[in-house]
Amino acid sequence: MTKGLLLGGRKKAQMRKPEARSWTAKKERAFLASLAETCNVKLSAKRAGVSINCVYQRRNKHASFRASWDAALAASYAQLEMMMLERALHGVEKTVVRANGTTSTMREYSDRTALALLRMHRESVAIANQSVDEGEWEEARERIVARLQRIREREEEVETKASIDLPSLIRWGLCRP
Repeated sequence: MTKGLLLGGRKKAQMRKPEARSWTAKKERAFLASLAETCNVKLSAKRAGVSINCVYQRRNKHASFRASWDAALAASYAQLEMMMLERALHGVEKTVVRANGTTSTMREYSDRTALALLRMHRESVAIANQSVDEGEWEEARERIVARLQRIREREEEVETKASIDLPSLIRWGLCRP
């Protein structure tokens, strides 16, 4: 275990080993790797050698740890979804034992899993299947170009107003010296 700098009530900082229960970068890496593999907070905390309370406290206090936690779960869920998709598409091999004692293998396909996956991705599939006609593209482009032109005109107007100096205003009688 590496030593860390300890600041206490003394005048000089001391180098000491971190306590077994303290949080380290190594424990954080172990926790996040296990979380990405298992989606299980309790098991990941145990593998990292920290308490569940410690893990949740760190998640609440450290935004970077919270972001890493979320990324680990996202990776794990993506892996789980791929496994489910594989099973839905290719089935699961099952051994069937007949009444006479002979065995054979067959593929079983889960309609429930397939339907759940379809339901999850219905919106993204619908978006992918939508086609946008040329008129819609042109209309959107024209709106964007018009908006940019209005912004450009406002910026030029501000620049023009900013370039009028005080002596010119006095000459025109728009302000007093």
